[in-house]
Amino acid sequence: MEFRQLGRSGVRVSVIGLGTNRFGSSEVPQAEVDRIIAAALDSGVNFIDTADIYNDGCSEETLGRALKGRTHRVILGTKFSFPRKDGPNTWGASRYHVARAVE
Repeated sequence: MEFRQLGRSGVRVSVIGLGTNRFGSSEVPQAEVDRIIAAALDSGVNFIDTADIYNDGCSEETLGRALKGRTHRVILGTKFSFPRKDGPNTWGASRYHVARAVE
Protein backbone atom coordinates (compact mmCIF):
# COMPACT_ATOMS: atom_id res chain seq x y z
CA MET A 1 0.00 0.00 0.00
CA GLU A 2 1.20 3.48 -0.80
CA PHE A 3 0.98 6.16 1.92
CA ARG A 4 0.96 9.94 1.81
CA GLN A 5 1.32 12.63 4.43
CA LEU A 6 -1.99 14.12 5.55
CA GLY A 7 -1.53 17.85 5.11
CA ARG A 8 1.07 19.22 7.50
CA SER A 9 0.12 16.85 10.31
CA GLY A 10 3.00 14.43 9.89
CA VAL A 11 0.44 11.62 9.84
CA ARG A 12 0.74 9.17 6.95
CA VAL A 13 -2.43 7.67 5.53
CA SER A 14 -3.06 5.05 2.87
CA VAL A 15 -3.86 6.41 -0.58
CA ILE A 16 -6.97 4.23 -0.45
CA GLY A 17 -9.39 4.94 2.37
CA LEU A 18 -12.48 3.05 3.46
CA GLY A 19 -15.84 4.80 3.68
CA THR A 20 -18.41 3.43 6.12
CA ASN A 21 -21.64 5.12 5.07
CA ARG A 22 -23.60 1.87 4.84
CA PHE A 23 -22.10 0.19 7.93
CA GLY A 24 -24.71 -0.58 10.55
CA SER A 25 -27.55 -0.80 8.04
CA SER A 26 -29.55 -3.96 7.34
CA GLU A 27 -27.58 -4.16 4.09
CA VAL A 28 -24.25 -4.43 5.91
CA PRO A 29 -24.63 -6.34 9.20
CA GLN A 30 -21.88 -6.64 11.82
CA ALA A 31 -20.41 -9.86 10.38
CA GLU A 32 -19.94 -8.17 7.01
CA VAL A 33 -18.44 -5.07 8.64
CA ASP A 34 -15.97 -7.34 10.47
CA ARG A 35 -15.01 -9.01 7.19
CA ILE A 36 -14.61 -5.69 5.34
CA ILE A 37 -12.46 -4.19 8.11
CA ALA A 38 -10.24 -7.28 8.26
CA ALA A 39 -9.76 -7.22 4.48
CA ALA A 40 -9.00 -3.48 4.48
CA LEU A 41 -6.43 -3.78 7.27
CA ASP A 42 -4.85 -6.84 5.65
CA SER A 43 -4.53 -4.80 2.43
CA GLY A 44 -2.73 -1.98 4.23
CA VAL A 45 -5.61 0.51 4.44
CA ASN A 46 -5.14 2.66 7.53
CA PHE A 47 -7.58 5.53 6.82
CA ILE A 48 -11.26 4.99 7.61
CA ASP A 49 -13.98 7.60 7.21
CA THR A 50 -17.23 7.65 9.18
CA ALA A 51 -19.78 10.11 10.60
CA ASP A 52 -22.27 10.17 13.45
CA ILE A 53 -25.05 10.75 10.92
CA TYR A 54 -24.39 7.49 9.05
CA ASN A 55 -27.28 5.20 9.95
CA ASP A 56 -28.03 7.34 13.00
CA GLY A 57 -24.73 6.46 14.66
CA CYS A 58 -24.87 2.72 13.92
CA SER A 59 -21.98 3.05 11.48
CA GLU A 60 -19.66 4.29 14.23
CA GLU A 61 -20.91 1.61 16.63
CA THR A 62 -20.39 -1.31 14.24
CA LEU A 63 -17.04 0.13 13.16
CA GLY A 64 -15.98 0.39 16.81
CA ARG A 65 -16.83 -3.26 17.42
CA ALA A 66 -14.96 -4.33 14.28
CA LEU A 67 -11.86 -2.33 15.26
CA LYS A 68 -11.77 -3.50 18.88
CA GLY A 69 -8.16 -4.17 19.82
CA ARG A 70 -6.89 -2.77 16.52
CA THR A 71 -7.55 0.96 16.80
CA HIS A 72 -3.80 1.61 16.96
CA ARG A 73 -3.64 0.53 13.30
CA VAL A 74 -5.98 3.18 11.88
CA ILE A 75 -6.43 6.88 11.35
CA LEU A 76 -10.13 7.51 11.80
CA GLY A 77 -11.81 10.49 10.18
CA THR A 78 -15.30 11.41 11.32
CA LYS A 79 -17.76 14.24 10.94
CA PHE A 80 -20.04 15.66 13.61
CA SER A 81 -21.93 18.80 12.65
CA PHE A 82 -25.02 17.21 11.14
CA PRO A 83 -28.24 17.19 13.19
CA ARG A 84 -29.12 13.76 14.58
CA LYS A 85 -31.83 14.75 17.04
CA ASP A 86 -34.07 17.72 17.70
CA GLY A 87 -32.70 20.36 20.01
CA PRO A 88 -30.53 23.46 20.01
CA ASN A 89 -27.26 21.69 20.90
CA THR A 90 -27.54 18.50 18.88
CA TRP A 91 -25.77 19.76 15.76
CA GLY A 92 -23.23 22.28 14.53
CA ALA A 93 -19.67 23.01 15.52
CA SER A 94 -20.24 24.44 18.99
CA ARG A 95 -17.82 23.37 21.68
CA TYR A 96 -20.67 21.56 23.43
CA HIS A 97 -21.65 19.52 20.37
CA VAL A 98 -18.05 18.70 19.42
CA ALA A 99 -17.41 17.37 22.94
CA ARG A 100 -20.58 15.22 22.83
CA ALA A 101 -19.75 13.93 19.35
CA VAL A 102 -16.34 12.58 20.35
CA GLU A 103 -17.52 10.92 23.56
